[in-house]
Amino acid sequence: MPGKNPVGENMNCAGPMPRLFNNALKTICMLILLFTAATAHGEPPAKDVLAEINLARTTPQAYAGFLREFRRQFKGKSYRLDSRTLVQTVEGVKAVDEAIRFLSRKKPLPPLGWSDGLAAAAAELADEQASSGAIDHNGQSGGMRKRIERQGEWQVEIGENIGYGPDDARLMVMQLIIDDGVPDRGHRKNTFLKAFGKAGVACAPHPRFGNMCVIDFAGGFKGF
Repeated sequence: MPGKNPVGENMNCAGPMPRLFNNALKTICMLILLFTAATAHGEPPAKDVLAEINLARTTPQAYAGFLREFRRQFKGKSYRLDSRTLVQTVEGVKAVDEAIRFLSRKKPLPPLGWSDGLAAAAAELADEQASSGAIDHNGQSGGMRKRIERQGEWQVEIGENIGYGPDDARLMVMQLIIDDGVPDRGHRKNTFLKAFGKAGVACAPHPRFGNMCVIDFAGGFKGF
């Protein structure tokens, strides 16, 4: 049966918001992702995203190497995604360096097990936004908690990350870990929360940002 209140309903868009929506930051994030979406060729496979999260959780110090490599692409607060696309960030290498320090000190965590129920809850939102072009955690079918509880019973805690833009699983997960522009690094916290043991992912094309992935987390989950 449900335990504590959800850890967070955090949205990632290369930088976002805890529960209270920050409209100014939201606008900045949307502008960033307009650049990213320009090169999107197809959404990342959902299980590849979870595999990438688990790689970061189980080998955080090794995963820091991917961020060091990514850092080399920056010039000022922008980085080059490819030969045609320059992505403007909020913090530049400052957020990347902080994430590298975090990973370098982080002890390994157990991997998250795949949950079909959590993936179904994530898919409700991903499918809806694939049609509507909306962003946010609340859709026509309700918020994160309602979507998850339609699929089964969660234990301990729940949380949700949403990433928009990248068509590559590693870039999507690195974006969540770096958490550019997010003061409390809520998506990074969700990704590395020790209390979480299960996750489900759904990815879909997004009409405004190219691609999106919804990741729903829980301490445990029992589907109906």
